[in-house]
Amino acid sequence: MAPQNLSGIFISFEGIDSSGKTEQARRLYETLRAADYDVELLREPGGVEIAEAIRNIVLDAKHGGMTERTEILLYSAARAQITREKIQPLLAAGKIIIADRFVDSTTAFQGFGRQIDLDFVRRVNRFATWDILPNITFLLNLSLTVAEARQRQSGKPLDRLEREDRSFHERVQQGYLQLAQAEPARFVVLDGTLSIETVAQEINATLRQRLGLKI
Repeated sequence: MAPQNLSGIFISFEGIDSSGKTEQARRLYETLRAADYDVELLREPGGVEIAEAIRNIVLDAKHGGMTERTEILLYSAARAQITREKIQPLLAAGKIIIADRFVDSTTAFQGFGRQIDLDFVRRVNRFATWDILPNITFLLNLSLTVAEARQRQSGKPLDRLEREDRSFHERVQQGYLQLAQAEPARFVVLDGTLSIETVAQEINATLRQRLGLKI
C-alpha cells in the first residue's frame, strides 16, 4: 500500500497540442493506481460540470471570433471551478492529482501565444488557483513539424486553438521553454519524439527520485 502519511501531491503535464502529454498523464495515472496510490486524473479545461461546459465553448471551432480577453477569462473561470471543487479538497486529503494542463497552459497560450501582458496573466492565474502550483510539471517538447504530422495522422478535426496559424504555435512552444528555464525546480522537460514507453519510464524514474513514489 502507499504510505499512509503521504501528503497531497500535484503533478501536471504540459506541451503543445499533439505532444503526447494526454497519453503520458493517463499512463501515469494507471501506474500509480496499480501501485495502490490514491490518485485522480483531471483535465483542463474541464474536470467538473461547469468547467466542462466552458471547455465546449472555448474549444469550439465555430467561435473563431472570440477575443483574447474573453478566452483568458473563460479558461481561468474553468480553472477556478476545478480548483475549488476538486484540486483543493483532494490535496487537503493527501491524495495525488495528475492534471492534463494547468496554469502554465494559460501562460503559454494566452500570455505568449496571444501576447497578453505576462504580469497580468500571472495575476489571473494566481487568482484562479488560490496560488496553488503543481509540485512537478512534465513538459513534453517536440517540434511543430512533428506535432503537425501527428495531427494529420490522427485525422481528428482541429479545435479552435489548433486552427491558429503557425506563428501562434511557435510563440506557445517558445513560451513553454522559457517557463521551464525560469523554474527548473518544478519543470522537467522531456523529449516528446521518443517512444511512449521511453518517456513513461523517464517520468516514473523522475517521480521515484524527486518525490519518492514507489513506481
